[in-house]
Amino acid sequence: MHELSIVQSVVTTVTEAMAERGVVRVQSVRLRVGALSGVVEGALQFGYEIATEGTIMEGSRLEVVALPVVIYCGTCSSLAELEGVQSFRCPTCGTPSGDIRQGRELEIESVEIEEAA
Repeated sequence: MHELSIVQSVVTTVTEAMAERGVVRVQSVRLRVGALSGVVEGALQFGYEIATEGTIMEGSRLEVVALPVVIYCGTCSSLAELEGVQSFRCPTCGTPSGDIRQGRELEIESVEIEEAA
């Protein structure tokens, strides 16, 4: 389950960044996760609860934004969202394409913090 090491990296990154800013509590973290990243959301959520224990992130929520695969089709000169990851063909004209423009992401999009009183 590599998702646990991923969330541990997220927790480390966020807690270090927040400590530099004097933040004492994180309310939520939003991740952008591409369909080709090989990450299972349920495993991320499970690992997140474990990894945040005893940190300023304990009790916060993990929001996962799932991103579909988007390819560029040279024949159509356009971007196309794929229905799945089994076939990398333009859904409009059927031309194969390996020009992936979205779907590999695994990044922190935002962090919501609790303001100090």
